[in-house]
Order: sequence, then C-alpha cells, then structure tokens
Amino acid sequence: MTVEILDQQEERDERNRRWDEPFGDALLDPQAVARVRALPAFADVEAGNFPSWLALDDILANDGRLRRVDRGEVIIRKGDYGNSLFVILSGRVAGLGAGAAGTRGTRPARRTRPSWRRALGRVFARPTPPEYRATRHGRRARTPAARSDSLEGLGRVDVDALMAQGGTFTLSAPEMFGEIAALTRSPRNASVFALEDNTVLFELRWQGLREIRNWSLPFRERIDALYHERGLLTRLLQCPLFDHVNEAALDEIARHSLFETYGNFDWTQRFKSEIGRGRGTGHIIEQEPLICQQGNHVDGLLLINTGFARVSERVDHGERTIGHLSHDDTFGLREISAMQRGEQGVTLSASLRAIGYVDVIRIPTSLVRDHVLPGLPAHYLEGAPGGRSAPAEAASGEPMRQGMMDFVVDHRFINGENAMVINLDRCVGCDDCVRACATAHDNNPRFVRHGHAFENAMIVNACMHCSDPVCLIGCPTGAIHRTAETGTVIIDDGICIGCSTCANSCPYNNIRMVDIRDESGAIMRDREGQAIARATKCDLCAGQLTGPACAQACPHDALARVNIRDTETLLKWLG
Repeated sequence: MTVEILDQQEERDERNRRWDEPFGDALLDPQAVARVRALPAFADVEAGNFPSWLALDDILANDGRLRRVDRGEVIIRKGDYGNSLFVILSGRVAGLGAGAAGTRGTRPARRTRPSWRRALGRVFARPTPPEYRATRHGRRARTPAARSDSLEGLGRVDVDALMAQGGTFTLSAPEMFGEIAALTRSPRNASVFALEDNTVLFELRWQGLREIRNWSLPFRERIDALYHERGLLTRLLQCPLFDHVNEAALDEIARHSLFETYGNFDWTQRFKSEIGRGRGTGHIIEQEPLICQQGNHVDGLLLINTGFARVSERVDHGERTIGHLSHDDTFGLREISAMQRGEQGVTLSASLRAIGYVDVIRIPTSLVRDHVLPGLPAHYLEGAPGGRSAPAEAASGEPMRQGMMDFVVDHRFINGENAMVINLDRCVGCDDCVRACATAHDNNPRFVRHGHAFENAMIVNACMHCSDPVCLIGCPTGAIHRTAETGTVIIDDGICIGCSTCANSCPYNNIRMVDIRDESGAIMRDREGQAIARATKCDLCAGQLTGPACAQACPHDALARVNIRDTETLLKWLG
C-alpha cells in the first residue's frame, strides 16, 4: 500500500526541477568531484563562497560529466555550436586551428532528419488537448545525448595524417579547452580529437560554468584570461579581412590588440521598457553606450567580435542611423586608409554605439597600416560608413530607406537569423499560417500573428533564432539551447522547470509560458496544487520534412523566414 501511494505521488508531481536529470548518465561520485576540484582550473575556487542552496560540489556533480575517448575520436568539431568546456584529466588531445585544414577527415555534421513515417504519424495521430504533455510515467527514458553535446557520432580521424600536415596544436592534462564557444554561445572555432587511447575528460556544461564564474572571482579571472589569450589570434585567423596577412604579422597584431566590451548582458529589460513606451529613435540612440564619436581622432581599427553596434551621423541637433555592424564587420578602416594616403586632419566620419552588448577587438592603427592595408582588396574601402567592411545596403544596390533602417535597428530585429516577416500587401488574414503551426505541433501553435510593423513589413512575434540568443544566458537547466549542428534555438520540454527566465529575457516577447495539460485536458499541477507552466516558442518545425509549416501553408506568399541582415533578400521580397 505504501509503495502504491508513493508511486501515485511521484506520478502526480509533474513539475520539473533543476538537476532532476544530471548532465551525465549519473551524478559524479564524491571521489570524481574531489578529483575535479584538485585540478588547477578549480584549485582556487572556494566552496565557502557559494550559497548553501548552490553548493560547489553539487554544481560539479550535476553539471559535469566524465568522458573517455580513444585515439582519433573527435571530441568537438569546428562549426558546431557548443555549450560546454573540457578539462583533460589524463591523456592528450590535438586540435586543428582556424588556419589549418579545419575538419578535413571528420564526418559531416550529423543532422536529425525527420522520417516520412513520423510525418505520416502526425497526420493520422489522435488529436490531443492544447499544450498536452505526457506524464512522467508515460515519458520514455531520456539520454544525455538528447540534452547536450555528445561525443558519440562525431567520427574518427587519421591522427598521423593530420599531425603530419601541420597547423595543429596539442594539449595535455590538466589543460582546458572549449571555453570560447561556451562563453560566447558561438560555433566551435577548432576541431579537437584524442591523441591517446583512454583519454579522460571532464566536461562542464554552460550552466555550471556560469554559476562558478558568478561565485568565484579567481575562476572568472582564469577563464577570462584564457579566453583573451586564445581568442584574439583565433578571431583574426577566422576574419576574412586578414586572409592576406601572414601568420607572423597576425601574431604581432594579436599581441598588441585589446578586447573591449560595451553595454551589458542585462540590456533586455530596459530595452523592452523603452520600446513599450514608444520612445523615438533619438531617445533610443542617446541611451546606447558610445564607443567612438564622430569627429574624434582615429584610435585604431575596431573589429566586431560579438553583438551589434549602430553607426550614426549628426543631423542638426540629433543623430541619424546610417548602418549597423555585427560579427566580422570593422569600423575606422576607411579613415586609416585616408591617413595612409597622406590626407591631413582625418577624423571619424560617423559615431559608433553598442546595441545592447557588443564585444570588440581594437587593433592599433600602426599595425593596420603596416600589415592590413597592403594587399587589402579594394571592396573593403568602398562606400562604407565609418569604414565598415560589409554595409547593409551594399548587396542590394540600393540603400535601405531611413524609416526602415530605424525600424529594424531600433527594435533590434537585426539579431534575427530566421525572423518571421509578413508582407502586409499580400496577407489577407486567413490565419492558415497559425493553423498550420498548430497542426505541426499537436494543436499547440508556437507563434502569435501580430508584431511590430513598418509600411508593408510586419515582424511577427515568433522566435527569430537570433545570432546572439540572450534567452539562453540565464536558463538554469539548459532546457533552452542551440542544436550543435544547425544553431536552431529549441526548448527541451523534459527539463524545462517553468522558471520564466527565458521568457523574461527575450527582448522580443517571443517566448510564452503556458499551463500544460494531461491527456484528459486537465491542467497539470504539482504537489502543492499549483499549475505547472513550461516555456514554448517556435522551433522552426524541427520535425517537419518541408521546413517551417507557416511559410509552406501561406497561400499568397505573404510570409517568409528571413535573416534581417540579408537586406537584399528582404527588400526584394517586400517589393
């Protein structure tokens, strides 16, 4: 009788909680945790600095796992999105740097392709109540591979051939790697594989990395220093602007360049407040942190590392937006080129401001003149405000009109890589797109057909799968994450605890909290009788054979998923 009552209580308690399922197959045992804490990377981390409800040992046990790999096994692959760092406990690994042959010898990224059987199953499946979720008792066991980066399936390489071709680096115990992608929520910049059999790795996922950085100053300083040390040269090697620069010159540039950050990660709440009040462009510009001001002396070349920046110029007593910068764009190149030609009194022709948060690399002017300008392709110096290397209007042949420029920059839609845009000249309000979305998601539509509009363009309240998805930053379980292969932002319903952090962080209000229901349609409740909510949003129809159902269902070609920074495609489609 007692066992039966406990089983009923467990089945009724449907509220997920952090660490219900650890990162690995099981919790790290105390001996493994002690081994990890003895590593140099964690030796200065004081357990006493952590609150009682977030103990250091609990973080390591739940957010870390041990992995064993043999010679030639690929650990991380360049180009995949990563959300964890690795520390070598024993053995050695090697990596193919940004300037090497990349992932030659590794298998292509494994992509989960929906099957025809699954697609037909959706058609003939029995209808379920809106926001239905299977109970814990009915859910199948989940595997760690479904929740995070997995070493399985990444393939093997010919170690001897790769080492012979050069361009590799070697790491031994107890060194660390993978921290750059984990910190910046960006693609891996190198492929890493095991050099020895039975190499043992400790992998710490982003959630644990974030907590330890927050509560331990020595650890934060160590990680940040490592990021700066390794990140500079890697970024230069990856940026097309430096393709013609030899390695020795790049080394010199990396040694003398600086990482700088402007704005902060917590920009979303203030931004939503400003937009909600209907503040104009001028007020929004004034609130953005100034990086460089028009008319000032040229103090180096700025390379945008992560985030976005606004380019503006003075008009009367205000500022007018003339462009925006993102990853790999530069500011100040045209002015440095003018100085190189001997022009006098050269100053910045525009101002640069951080849009929310931006991470830039400042390269000394003298090194740009000595190593970058000689042999630089001419298109980098043509028609770019502030020396921008890739102006938004260059590809389309016609500039984006001022109103549209202000619209996409002020609302920060430039962050969207797969924004849902409706052409209001074609849309008849039939709602076929909403019905298609509901059909593809078991009667649970994942967007709302309204949003901000300018002229005939409306950016719908649907997840844009951003270049810099700030919704990922605060998630305590990693339920909202990027898929390693495609970068699509999805929510793992099985470990979402309903904390609303992602919904509150989304600058565009594209994540909703919904009360979930069981098979009978009743709202699921926890042991205290409180309704259980989960986060929900567009997942780009990950299980659909034909892609996003909304775009496929529109009978008038009035809806498209576009990268807002692809100005040519956007303007052409809008007509």
